[in-house]
Amino acid sequence: MDSSGHQLHIFVFPYMAHGHMIPTVDLAKLFALRGLKATIITTPLNAPLISKTIRRTKGLGVDIDIRTLKFPSVEAGLPEGCENVDSITSHDNGSFELIFRFNKATTMLQEPLEMLLQECQPDCLVADLLFPWATDAAAKFGIPRLVFKGTCFFSLCTLECIRLYEPQKKVSSDSEPFVLTNVPGEIKLTRKQLPDGLRQDFDTDYSKLMSEIVESELKSFGIVVNSFYEVEPAYVDYYRKVLGRRAWPIGPVSLCNRGIEDKAQRGNEASISENECLKWLDSKKPNSVIYICFGTITSGKPMVTWPVFADHFYNEKLVSEVLQIGIGVGVKEWVAVHGEHVKSEAIETAITEVMVSGQAEEMRRRARKLGEMARKAVEEGGSTYSNLNDLVEELRTPRHRP
Repeated sequence: MDSSGHQLHIFVFPYMAHGHMIPTVDLAKLFALRGLKATIITTPLNAPLISKTIRRTKGLGVDIDIRTLKFPSVEAGLPEGCENVDSITSHDNGSFELIFRFNKATTMLQEPLEMLLQECQPDCLVADLLFPWATDAAAKFGIPRLVFKGTCFFSLCTLECIRLYEPQKKVSSDSEPFVLTNVPGEIKLTRKQLPDGLRQDFDTDYSKLMSEIVESELKSFGIVVNSFYEVEPAYVDYYRKVLGRRAWPIGPVSLCNRGIEDKAQRGNEASISENECLKWLDSKKPNSVIYICFGTITSGKPMVTWPVFADHFYNEKLVSEVLQIGIGVGVKEWVAVHGEHVKSEAIETAITEVMVSGQAEEMRRRARKLGEMARKAVEEGGSTYSNLNDLVEELRTPRHRP
């Protein structure tokens, strides 16, 4: 609470996909653990996916809850009950069309969200980047909107450089490398690693969405990013000081989960028990197990990277070239949904490089150090801890509602 006794109330609205919901719910927990009231906005079929986490968090005596909005699946041309992108499992060309129908359905949530904003009058709305319309929705009630990004500042700098300077247009073919103009480091990409709308001069549904996101961000209160300063200081500084964007590195948000059970209950329920998993792991030699996941630096482990689309290729550059804690499997082209075919030999080579090559131990050392830096960043006095404090203080500043 502030000096007037007012408890700040934060609405947190994740995109309905596990890769977005898990870190956004962690962010809501962070706010609640700092004494704020946090309300997570989701849909009826997504609420059970996070209910265990919320119950455990409430058990700590913090103020966190869930409100639901009816999801217009059928109205948007989706199967009834399709309320999460992860339920779109088809790998044919129609799956991308279903994803854009899903995104259309999310835009239909603007009116019910506005009704909830008017009813509850929160002090801030933190909404996923894939809800560009949320900035205008919050503005109607004088509520600041923060954009939550689960990516890194390196990726944000890359995207902004491509948008502002269009270096991809200065090469003669899709496979010819170009240097990212003005971005720290000699970072090279090819047009093949960009979505269609950036490779060629025409609009696609994806490029239109990206344009709406940029416009929404520029009008918003700012951006919160699931990264921490020490992992990419040059890119945090470039984004905030050179590009002049309001942004707070408040990650890794997953570290708000201290116990094994807190971590295990996020997302879908595991197919095996925790004890069974640990027993199997304990039977293996040190540094002999490969963990297949979407990748995280907080674990302090080196990575084999397999980009598909979105910001994956930029993240791969950060991991393999800037931080030097990973090896790519050799994917060359951005392909929506299903990704580029990769031969088993390429995967074997990359795994061998990370696990047993001459540089494997050095990669492990660098990754361990980053893991330690991440844990220090979220502790009291650390950079992330301080950034979150700064953000909360800014949100406490009196503002005038219309």
